[in-house]
Amino acid sequence: MSASTRDGRAWQPDFLIAIDARRCIGCGRCFKVCGRNVMILKGLNEDGDLIDLDNDDDDDEIEKKVMVMADQGACIGCGACARVCPANCQTHGPQTMEAA
Repeated sequence: MSASTRDGRAWQPDFLIAIDARRCIGCGRCFKVCGRNVMILKGLNEDGDLIDLDNDDDDDEIEKKVMVMADQGACIGCGACARVCPANCQTHGPQTMEAA
């Protein structure tokens, strides 16, 4: 898939493919710059299981908070999330058949 800028220059979208939970620090910067709801903040317990943060009963089990993919198909490939990530925990690339 190729695209172009407003004045016709070629531009290749760089879609968010994955987030490495081991490297993510859960700062939320990527979430704040993404206007498409591609990611969501979740809790991670000591076993590596993801926990929804809207359940107060699970707060004691949360070891850390991490960003995870919420709607991969909503990504437009702008790369804003990669530019603000201090942990460099995201993988980006061209559109794949799974994301289409």
